[in-house]
Amino acid sequence: MARRSQAVARPRRAEPVRIPVLLALVSQASRRVAAALTYRDFRLLWFGALTSSIGTWMQKVSQAWLIVTLADQQSAFFLGLDAFLGELPILFFTLIGGVIADRRDRRTLLLISQCVQMASAFSLAVLVYTDVVRIWHILTLSVVSGIAQAFGGPAYQSLIPSLVEKRDLPNAIALNSIQFNLARVIGPLIAGIALSTLGMVACFGLNGVSFLFVIAALLGLRVVHIQATTVHRMRDQLKDGLRYVRDQPQLVTLTLVGFVSAFLGLPLLTFLPLIARDVFHQDVGFYTRLMTFSGAGAVAGALVVAWIGKHRHMGLMLLTLQAALGLLIVGFSFSRTPWLTATLLFACGAMLVMCFSLTTSLVQLLAPTQLRGRVVSIYMMAFRGGSPLGGLVSGWLVTLSGSAPLVLMLNGVALALIAAIFLVRGHGLKDV
Repeated sequence: MARRSQAVARPRRAEPVRIPVLLALVSQASRRVAAALTYRDFRLLWFGALTSSIGTWMQKVSQAWLIVTLADQQSAFFLGLDAFLGELPILFFTLIGGVIADRRDRRTLLLISQCVQMASAFSLAVLVYTDVVRIWHILTLSVVSGIAQAFGGPAYQSLIPSLVEKRDLPNAIALNSIQFNLARVIGPLIAGIALSTLGMVACFGLNGVSFLFVIAALLGLRVVHIQATTVHRMRDQLKDGLRYVRDQPQLVTLTLVGFVSAFLGLPLLTFLPLIARDVFHQDVGFYTRLMTFSGAGAVAGALVVAWIGKHRHMGLMLLTLQAALGLLIVGFSFSRTPWLTATLLFACGAMLVMCFSLTTSLVQLLAPTQLRGRVVSIYMMAFRGGSPLGGLVSGWLVTLSGSAPLVLMLNGVALALIAAIFLVRGHGLKDV
């Protein structure tokens, strides 16, 4: 009997050992995922940007539904046009913004950018509150916000490497994607509640208030701007940046990949209001739930990139994920079942953010410090420019064909084929 009792008791002795090991593994994984948050300035900016991004996504959801309400039968065209006009300044001013980011204090540029976007949000809230809002008001304010982002974007991207060490840069970029996509989960949820209880004015007003948090974070940074020792003419500096990117095949390929991903991939999110209304015949609540699934997938994808960090074959991984994204978009276009659509949208969100995070990380790692603002601005012009152009072209095709799923299916096929071509031919990207 004594021997039997001892035999039964033996497994129990191992249980206390397993729990600490499991906790240690979880703790190690958490530290690896959140490595960049150990830097005080990055942590401060991260939380400020998260709050602002939540407000921005509230406005995106509300603004899209406002356009659908005002434009009715032409809503597909105006959704694409709004996305195009909001990003159009990126095409015209981002390169200049990159040069200025290398010449001036990046924090000051960001403060000005945030103030302009805050004013635009409050202006739209007033227009809706007074019931005088028209489509052209929305489009004009989108242009104004786009101009601010054209100068603030390169400054923000160029500021991040000065807040963390180089080994933690891919982690910082992935964490930046996490905060943006956490906002994409939280923002639509709050927007759905606010739209049904308080109305659109609350969404636009709360977005304006949210900019105060990132402004406070920027004012609290300890990073010191180092003035360039020699300042050349802006035109010459712009030419230097363009020449450098042109002579680096890997940067050229990354710029093309960024443009193609945005041009063919982001219309999936642009036309979600139409999918909700015309395919599933649902209201704004269903639309916000779809946005939440997409955002949740994006957070999951960013967490994976943050955990992986810097590693060999990042380029090969990027192209493989881009091909997978194309196939998932094709599957989404054929789905007519709500749960399957939500699942595919979750996967698409993960693939989108993983592609964008990897592309941005590679550009940042390949860019020299003295040219970072200009190199990043060239990539941003392609990436951010691809979104409005893709939205405009896809919106026009939806208007002609009368079918958003058909256009999304064509986009997915094209995206997968282009990724396959880059995988076969290489173009230097598979080696990084």
